[in-house]
Amino acid sequence: MAFGVAALAATTGGVLSPPAAAESQTPAGRVEFPTRCLPPQEAALAPADGPTTALITADDPAPEVGDTVTVTYQVTRTPAVNPVAGALPADVLTPTGRILLGGAQSGEVTVVGAKRNDSVQAGAELPAVTMTGTFTVTAPGGITLAPGDYALHTSHLLDLDTTCAVTGAPVSARLTASPPPATPGGTPTRTNLRSVALGTAYGKPGAAVEVTGAGFAPGAAVTVAGRAGAAETADRVAATADDRGEVRARLPVTDRATTAVVAYEGARWSAREGSGPAAYTVLAAAPPRAAAQEVTALVADPGALSLTQTGASITLGALPYGAGGAAPGRIGTVTVKDARGGTGGWSLIGKVTAFTGSGGAVIPGASLSWTPTCTAAPGSASRCAAGSAGAVGPEGAVLASAPDAASVGGTFTIDAAVTLTLPPYTPPGAYRAVLTLTLS
Repeated sequence: MAFGVAALAATTGGVLSPPAAAESQTPAGRVEFPTRCLPPQEAALAPADGPTTALITADDPAPEVGDTVTVTYQVTRTPAVNPVAGALPADVLTPTGRILLGGAQSGEVTVVGAKRNDSVQAGAELPAVTMTGTFTVTAPGGITLAPGDYALHTSHLLDLDTTCAVTGAPVSARLTASPPPATPGGTPTRTNLRSVALGTAYGKPGAAVEVTGAGFAPGAAVTVAGRAGAAETADRVAATADDRGEVRARLPVTDRATTAVVAYEGARWSAREGSGPAAYTVLAAAPPRAAAQEVTALVADPGALSLTQTGASITLGALPYGAGGAAPGRIGTVTVKDARGGTGGWSLIGKVTAFTGSGGAVIPGASLSWTPTCTAAPGSASRCAAGSAGAVGPEGAVLASAPDAASVGGTFTIDAAVTLTLPPYTPPGAYRAVLTLTLS
């Protein structure tokens, strides 16, 4: 009999970031600042804390109000590491991020990079990336540009996102914007102050992106559309500006050619009545896992029934306070090896204790449910059956099993998606329980 024990943690309140460490700034706009990079849950890796080194540049350091400025965000070093177990191939990394505007103009600029990277060995830091985007200058004076959060999406075996949170990064670039030139009669030239911002810089085909526009004529009919270079794509929705000239829309992006989003009044986009483009990238789906799976075979001692499990803990997704709902997660992959011979099968049972939080708050263990999967390695004599989807609880439930048969044995890979269902207004905090797996 073998046992596997994993600690689970669920968070219902907001997560507080630690205070920023001392920051430093190097010459020529290159800055260094503390960063926390969260690997994808599927990777079963710990958060990576360390410095990010970055540089922001602009194509026009002295624009006029109404001009469109192209900005570049270069991350030359990141604490984020390769999230897959093996080597990461070349050209599977898509970077996205945000540049924070300050001074005379506030806001964020969405930036996106091309899928271009050298191969990365297992466990090594992810490589340098370059991201670009644009924004419209809306006010005269000094404008500062500082690095914001960034994400590194890899599409190899699985689609995985490593998100890097930035706190208090120093200013990397400065612009000085001047008012628009006056007409010969002395009145200022009418300037286009329309702008557009995106809720995210990337998504899979068909995903909807939140679009926010400002500076439009109150009550105007506005078109929000995808763009590839100077041409529009098939992605398009209609919206109406409110009495403050603001526009909010959800644009489903299905055209894989879309590389940016624009918004405009009238029949077509123009520099006088349009905003954007805001950079956006459509992610290509990762190839099927079976097409590039690496298989490692370990032969146990004769006569043994053994269990191994990746990772020592499971962290469930956070839920906002008051909402209730399902906090998702995944157990560490379990490998069962049966080299006993004979005719006897085996069962793998899971039991979970109650979740306990601060101040004595308790969530019953029966609130945790799972959906198991079980796969037998090629050449295994036994077949593997996944347990039924449903509650785990303190009484226990079958995760996987193999029946008695004339010939048994083999290697079996077992996974399960888990969900902790919480009622509305569960007291905020971290809740912990112990999931015990028993093989017999």
